[in-house]
Amino acid sequence: MDTSSLPLSEAIKHYQTRVDAILAETIDQLDDSASHLKAAMRHGALIGGKRIRPFLVYSVGEMLGAKLEQLDSAAAAIECIHAYSLIHDDLPAMDDDELRRGKPTVHIAFDEATAILAGDALQTLAFELISEPNSQLAPAQQLAMVKALARASGYVGMCGGQAIDLSSTDKRIDLTRLTELHNKKTGALISCAIELALIAASASELEQTAMTEYGQALGLAFQVQDDILDITASTEELGKPQGSDEQSNKSTFPKLMGLEGAENCAKQLVEDALSALTNLPYNSQLIKNFARYIVERRL
Repeated sequence: MDTSSLPLSEAIKHYQTRVDAILAETIDQLDDSASHLKAAMRHGALIGGKRIRPFLVYSVGEMLGAKLEQLDSAAAAIECIHAYSLIHDDLPAMDDDELRRGKPTVHIAFDEATAILAGDALQTLAFELISEPNSQLAPAQQLAMVKALARASGYVGMCGGQAIDLSSTDKRIDLTRLTELHNKKTGALISCAIELALIAASASELEQTAMTEYGQALGLAFQVQDDILDITASTEELGKPQGSDEQSNKSTFPKLMGLEGAENCAKQLVEDALSALTNLPYNSQLIKNFARYIVERRL
C-alpha cells in the first residue's frame, strides 16, 4: 500500500495496526511459564496509543525507499522501549499515576513488582526483536540499530532525561535545562525512530542531515504540546489526570514561557521541522502533515 497519498489519520491507523499485530504475536508466542508477567507485558504494550514512534520508523523509511519488512522489527522494538518507559514512569516511585490512556496503569491492574518486571521484560524484548536474524537487513545495519536504540534509551537519552526530570521536581530550572531534559527524555526516542529508518534505508548524508534536523525539532515540539495539553485538555482527552504536572510541581514550558509563549514555541518548532525537509527530493507530505498534527492534537 502506498501510504504517501493517504490522509494522515488513515496512515497512522495503517501503521498502528501493523505494529500492534507484530507486538501481539510476539508476546502471545511467549510460553506461559510466567503467565501473570506475560499478561502484564501485553497490557503495557497494547493498552492503546497512536504509535507515534513506529509511525516515524515506517513513514520515514518508506519515504526513503525501504520496504516494510526492513522496518518491522525496528518499529516493534522502539514501541517496546516506549511501553517499558511508560510502565516505569507510572510507578509510585516515579510519577505515581493510576491511569494511562484511560485505563489502569500496569502496577494498578497487576501489582508493583509485576509492573517492574513487565517493563524490564519489554525492554529486553526490544533488543531481541531488533537483533533477530533478518534477511532484509545486513548485520551491520542491525548492529547500528541496536546501538542507536541503546543510546536513545539509556543515560545519554531517555533514562538520563528522566533522572534530570526527577531531580528538577519542586525546583525552578531555566529554559536551557528544561530543553536539555526533554531533548533526552522525550526527544531522544523520537529522533531514534527516524535514525532507525535512516539506517534501514541506507540513507545518504543529505537525507541524514535533513531528517535529523526534522526529528530534533519534532521531538521537542511534541513535548511542548504535551505540556500545553496538561493544562488545556480534559482528563478524558488525555487518558490520565489533567494537571498532573502542575500537581507534581514539575517545570514545564508553559510555566516558564506562559501558555501563549509555549504555543508559539511549539508552532515555531514545527516550522523548523518543515524547513528541514525543503531540500529532500521526495514526496514528504505525509511527514509534513504529521509535524502539524503534533501541535494540533488533543491527546
